[in-house]
Amino acid sequence: MKGENYMDLEFPSKSSNEAFARAAIACFAAQLDPTLDELGDIKTSVSEAVTNCIVHAYPEQIGPVILKARILPDRVLDITVKDRGVGIADIEQARKPMFTTGGEDRSGMGITIMESFMTEFRISSTPGKGTTVHMKRKIVQRGGKK
Repeated sequence: MKGENYMDLEFPSKSSNEAFARAAIACFAAQLDPTLDELGDIKTSVSEAVTNCIVHAYPEQIGPVILKARILPDRVLDITVKDRGVGIADIEQARKPMFTTGGEDRSGMGITIMESFMTEFRISSTPGKGTTVHMKRKIVQRGGKK
């Protein structure tokens, strides 16, 4: 089931596309009429996932980043960010706050941020084949709108 509405995007792992991903998810999520805080959390989470693809999945090359989103029943925004990069050898270690393989200029907080801003968060990875981040965010119904 694709959901009530959906989008599928693929773009190269260039840093300039991080802003594109943020804008695309914001435009798509807008149909749920999120609050500014909800929208900020969604944009930040997608930004973190895409940045991880750029920095960690393809450290020496440009590769594809796949961003999918769909609207599920009960006002749930379902987001997947996938790469076909180097993968993560130890997901449990990667989930620890402050852990990074990206050098001194990286904070190691990306996964922690995504997890804290989303209603549901999962990450799966196979070394040498890539990583998939799957996030869901329930958007609160406001006023009398449906």
